[in-house]
Amino acid sequence: MMKTEDISFGYLLNDVTLLFRKHFDRRAVKFGLTRAQWRATKVLYHREGLRQTELADFLEMEPIAVGRVIDRLQSAGFVERRPDPRDRRAWRLYVTEQAKGVIADMELIGRGLRKDATVGIDIAEMQQAMDVLNRIKDNLQALDQSAEETESGG
Repeated sequence: MMKTEDISFGYLLNDVTLLFRKHFDRRAVKFGLTRAQWRATKVLYHREGLRQTELADFLEMEPIAVGRVIDRLQSAGFVERRPDPRDRRAWRLYVTEQAKGVIADMELIGRGLRKDATVGIDIAEMQQAMDVLNRIKDNLQALDQSAEETESGG
């Protein structure tokens, strides 16, 4: 009898992710934003004033990589750094009016791609798929937690 662990789904998840990214990038190229830049801009739009390290946590990226993304966004006029009033060494991140001008368009691109990607899939199927993916994610995050506790001697 086949078990859930006998089903190799990692490659399929990777393929879906790569295809989603490819099609998003094709649609978003007119804005001159990479996917990483778009994600950072979107997070900052909803949570202005984050520090770079806080943004890195939201994006689940290394702070140094986020720093490069922010450097490019700042150069392109989408993000500005402002001094942190409570910490002279830190900067707070804010989106510019230019960024606010493309947020709605980028949201439409994402929504349109999701619509195209889910043709023939009803809401109940989609919710079930999301529930399963979230449980898989929770299981994998629990492995991280367990590994961290083992490494720290806890």
